[in-house]
Amino acid sequence: MNLVRQVVAYKNYFLDFYIVQPDNVQSKIEWTLNLIRVTRQVPEKYFKHIEGTKGLYEIRVEVGGNIYRIFSFFDKGNLVVLGNAFQKKTKKTPKQEIERALKIMEEYSNEK
Repeated sequence: MNLVRQVVAYKNYFLDFYIVQPDNVQSKIEWTLNLIRVTRQVPEKYFKHIEGTKGLYEIRVEVGGNIYRIFSFFDKGNLVVLGNAFQKKTKKTPKQEIERALKIMEEYSNEK
């Protein structure tokens, strides 16, 4: 299996969210992250650039009517860095979650 991208979690932002999810949600998250690892052209249904941001993406996971989002960004071309994640309760992505993701992205680039 050829990897197109590498996926890594930055600090504990994503992992803190992930470990409290039920098994079926964790499985779907794993499935989606693997899709991103091995698929050259990932469908927007699973991986989408957030409009109005510079380089922020959301990984989209849906399980039994519940919607989860994992913010991520690229480093060195094919490295996908996972930031914060949350369960989506409304149509629009909450502004404070996007702001938090942008802060995490900035923190990451400052530490490099």
